[in-house]
Amino acid sequence: MTSDFEELQVTEPVLKAIRKMGWTEPTPVQIGTIPLLLEGRDVIAQAQTGTGKTAAFGIPIIQSITRGRLPAALVLCPTRELAVQVSEEIRRLSAYLDLEVLSIYGGAGMEPQLEALSRGVDVVVGTPGRIIDHIHRGTLDLKNVRFLVLDEADRMLDMGFIEDITFILSKVPKDRQTMLFSATIPGEIRKLGEEHMKLPEVVSVSEDELVLPNTKQMYFSVGRKNKIWALCRVLDKEKPKAIVFAQTKHMVDIIEQRLTSYGYPAAAIHGDLTQARREKVLTDFRTGKIKVLIATDVAARGLDIEGVNYVINYDIPDSPDTYVHRIGRTGRAGKEGKAITFVSSDEMHLLEAIEKFTEGRLKQVEVPHIKGQETVREVLDFDELADIFGMVRYEINIGANEGVNKVELADFVARTARVNEIVIGHIDIAPAKTIIEVHKDVGLKVLKALRQSTYRGKRISATPLSRKR
Repeated sequence: MTSDFEELQVTEPVLKAIRKMGWTEPTPVQIGTIPLLLEGRDVIAQAQTGTGKTAAFGIPIIQSITRGRLPAALVLCPTRELAVQVSEEIRRLSAYLDLEVLSIYGGAGMEPQLEALSRGVDVVVGTPGRIIDHIHRGTLDLKNVRFLVLDEADRMLDMGFIEDITFILSKVPKDRQTMLFSATIPGEIRKLGEEHMKLPEVVSVSEDELVLPNTKQMYFSVGRKNKIWALCRVLDKEKPKAIVFAQTKHMVDIIEQRLTSYGYPAAAIHGDLTQARREKVLTDFRTGKIKVLIATDVAARGLDIEGVNYVINYDIPDSPDTYVHRIGRTGRAGKEGKAITFVSSDEMHLLEAIEKFTEGRLKQVEVPHIKGQETVREVLDFDELADIFGMVRYEINIGANEGVNKVELADFVARTARVNEIVIGHIDIAPAKTIIEVHKDVGLKVLKALRQSTYRGKRISATPLSRKR
């Protein structure tokens, strides 16, 4: 239904490019923003990567400029990966127009960028740091910029780019059209709009679209020691094309080392890698040579890769905004995606914050069962089983029916496991069973000792219990 794009006043050269790209109808953010931008209005749009936002600002820009030597449009992006993706899509949209598009970012050679700028560029897409480098060198003249886009503005603020953005804005003519795209619109974004935009129109997706409706969200209750076990269970069972998120570069590297040592086709991406290595990893992931991409939030920001059907939050994010950005990597183009978050007992408050922010509940599911030999085995995680006082509960198969009492049982446990009675907590005796608490530091020692013992001729079975909620 290309006629829908025609109704948005998209011109024939761009329509031709859209047909070649296989698009059939505009997305909600394109319908909401393109008419306003073609009227010359400043716009603040709430939109995630994957909702068609690049075309939403790219189409009005390329329809409004002609070939020149100095840039008429500047698009600022938080990461080099996003800058590359945005520039590639604008090139595809302008395939039948005489325009030059250049991506500028750090970690790449300066010489090719200098040569392209000297020949003349119409649209520059770049990261703030490298844009400022060119401004200081005098190799990027912004005096003819008529269109300015802040893409993924909330993330640029999170990454501390506010001063860089303010500096760049000071170098761009005030008589310009400004477009701000952001997955969320917190107070800082609105303030930025008030200070640097002219009566911006706000286009916001519905609450239902804040978290993509095609993404099934769930969580595993799993502690730190068993996260790699849970991850391998998912990979073995589902064999997904997955992005796994961790909080730190160090943890990303650890997960990569563990997975590759087990034979999984996995690779890491984070800010310490060279640009060449990052590009190779992304190419391998896109082509299917790598099935699992382990990433930090900064490195994965803006990635729009087809076929990602799982997002796995190995580390639950401490910001609901970040959660929204992460799970936006899947459930694209009408296809179903799944988002699994690993949550320890100590992290339930982070899960509750996410649920409050998204106004939805994440379903708790069990780690999948697989047949045959496991790649990694589950271990007893006493940190996860322990309460806030460090006490772990066991259920044992002796009780009042055996004539047991608390004093005798505490003495028996202390003698059998060779521990001080001070590490033994509450004892609740029922007719056929007893619940006994011991400190997590001696948890494994006590468990092994009990399982090798008898009490008044009865063989003892002991089972660790989950933490009380």
